[in-house]
Amino acid sequence: MIQFINASKVYPPDVKALDKINLHILPGEFVSVVGQSGTGKTTLIKSLICEEKIDEGQIIVGGWDITNIKKSEIPTLRRQIGVIFQDFKLLPKKTLQENVAFALQVCGQPPKKINAIVPQVLKIVGLENKINRYPHEVSGGEQQRAAIARALVHRPKILLADEPTGNLDSINADEIIELLLKINKFGTTVVLVTHNREIVNRLKKRVITIETGKVVSDQAVGKYIL
Repeated sequence: MIQFINASKVYPPDVKALDKINLHILPGEFVSVVGQSGTGKTTLIKSLICEEKIDEGQIIVGGWDITNIKKSEIPTLRRQIGVIFQDFKLLPKKTLQENVAFALQVCGQPPKKINAIVPQVLKIVGLENKINRYPHEVSGGEQQRAAIARALVHRPKILLADEPTGNLDSINADEIIELLLKINKFGTTVVLVTHNREIVNRLKKRVITIETGKVVSDQAVGKYIL
């Protein structure tokens, strides 16, 4: 599903964010990517959604070599990859339902399709009773659930979760991880970038550790070893 082949990225003057990274993530896997701040985790995520371009090597997503992807093809790629951020990135003046619908509206989807999909994804994340609330009227955990619903509207093959529990207390964090596991069971490949040692150790899933732009550990059933 995801392949990095000798992928390198250098930021001026000589910061190696990715240093000949080789990774292969299979369809349907749940993978945690861990590492200290500034080790290359964010660059890894950004290069997958073409926010950053690697300097050397290849990146293949679902059999598609995106290394030299055309600008016009990037929206197609991003519809196959859902992304969740630490800070939710919800629009404050739109309800949860409107936030989720907006992700389809900007792609020109017809109202009939939007009205069919939005209630489905809000139900998956357990927000069917709060669709008319605004972000400030719900908890941080519920805001993150809405962000996950928004990431699911295109039925992505891959879900990238970049520190999704970083702004949440332990109870809400656990609920978000349970939701990601549920989505993974539907067959979606989940890549979780996190600093949360407790969550990683409890998951007992594959753990990839990155240090100074290199993969230093790749455990099939891993622990947070830093």
